[in-house]
Amino acid sequence: MTNTIDIDAIHKALANPVRRQILSWLKEPDAHFSDQLHPLTFGVCASLIDKQTGLSQSTVSGHLAILQKAGLVTVQRVGQWNFFKRNEEVIQQFIEHERNTL
Repeated sequence: MTNTIDIDAIHKALANPVRRQILSWLKEPDAHFSDQLHPLTFGVCASLIDKQTGLSQSTVSGHLAILQKAGLVTVQRVGQWNFFKRNEEVIQQFIEHERNTL
């Protein structure tokens, strides 16, 4: 592994179904966020994730912060917008860790 991952933070992040759903949507952004005006290569705008979940902006912001702290997503700021992407490297490291642990 090139980076040390925080297994406990990842387990905490994945314990919530909303956060798992956000990760699932971010896996296929073209299928779930095709109406985004900016290129999806930036990631998905936080406001579209809010809209997709149907939850308040502050609630979704909290979920995204936990995912980011766990290293499962990265954020790129472009102007006033924050764009989120899955961190596939960390996700793969976590999967490998779990395979080797169980």
